[in-house]
Amino acid sequence: MSPSPALPVVIVGGLHADARRDAVARLLADVPGSVVLHHDLATATAGTVVRTVRDASGTLSTGEAPLVNDCACCALREDLVPELERLADAGTAPLAIVELWDSVEPKAMAEVVTAGGLTVTGVITAVDPALVLPYLGNGDDLAEGGLAAAATDQRTVADTFARQLEYAPVLAVADSPEADDEDRELLAQLHPTARQVPIGTWPSGSPASQPASPSAPPQASLLARAARAGFDAEAAGAAQHPACALLPADADAHGVATLVWRRRRPFHPERLYAALEDLTCAAARSRGRFWLADKPDTLLHWDAAGGALCVEGAGPWLAALPDAAWEMVPPVRRAAAALEWHPEHGDRCQHLVFTSPGLDRDGLERLLESCLLTDAEYAAGRDAWLHLPSAFDTLLEV
Repeated sequence: MSPSPALPVVIVGGLHADARRDAVARLLADVPGSVVLHHDLATATAGTVVRTVRDASGTLSTGEAPLVNDCACCALREDLVPELERLADAGTAPLAIVELWDSVEPKAMAEVVTAGGLTVTGVITAVDPALVLPYLGNGDDLAEGGLAAAATDQRTVADTFARQLEYAPVLAVADSPEADDEDRELLAQLHPTARQVPIGTWPSGSPASQPASPSAPPQASLLARAARAGFDAEAAGAAQHPACALLPADADAHGVATLVWRRRRPFHPERLYAALEDLTCAAARSRGRFWLADKPDTLLHWDAAGGALCVEGAGPWLAALPDAAWEMVPPVRRAAAALEWHPEHGDRCQHLVFTSPGLDRDGLERLLESCLLTDAEYAAGRDAWLHLPSAFDTLLEV
């Protein structure tokens, strides 16, 4: 059986539904013949996921996919690749646009499509700058707004939006009259490496309504160019891994600040645990990696949004591994560790980043510093650290 023709696939997602729909409409208008594949998970409570395939003229087909293990996202995964393969076999669409349902996260879908042998050429999250802070501050469960992807889905609006935003290398930005400089600055500081593309903007100042010439290739909008610019799922995944995540840099503009706090000394578990609520509420978004004195071998992941904090173990620090195990570690992680290797602690470090309007930098730094081991505690050595009270055992479920 001959392989299916190469079909460029762009994934467009985001909880900002109006911005997402506008981005998809722009791609449909700009790339004649392109097709949108969308799975509506709102019907999951009835036991099915509704699939719609459409182009610029309207709906081409609809269908249903049964839930898999009572999970709508699982059904989406199993149905998505065969549908894309069918489109590829047809050979008529120059671009397949996968429009994700509101709370579906692009990372999982990009990896599913790539693993299925198809070519993801872009991952785009559509954003309304005026809604960034309200969504980051929304600690409600997705289920409360009818946005849960499964009965067991315990994600919140804030942490889901944060992951959608930070994974995509391209942000399709809506022209929101309500957005001000602070909103736009917050977006820029949250994901400084993202390419921001205004929805509907064309190169060289050409109007977005310019019709495509029937005798020549249509002029591509900036968004359509970004949709086919190329995407590396492995690199995108590595950029999100706690051990080597590319975190934002220090910044301060338009009332928004990002504090990058880095230290080598370990945290005292009890003092850090006691400060968690204040640290979590200190910023709209905070993330990074850290280590505790009583758990020197465990790399811990800090992930906070919407006033809620998730702390998880992310495996061992490289310094805790035997030399023979290093060959099993991805090169990008070995390189990241080598860049900042400490003669005593290896790659163990505190690297936390806090981003928010009205950030109290000085107060936040004082609080963080107070959670580290004191000089006397540090001088007592690692054997003594291991006997400190394990305040995080319940939180980490170890």
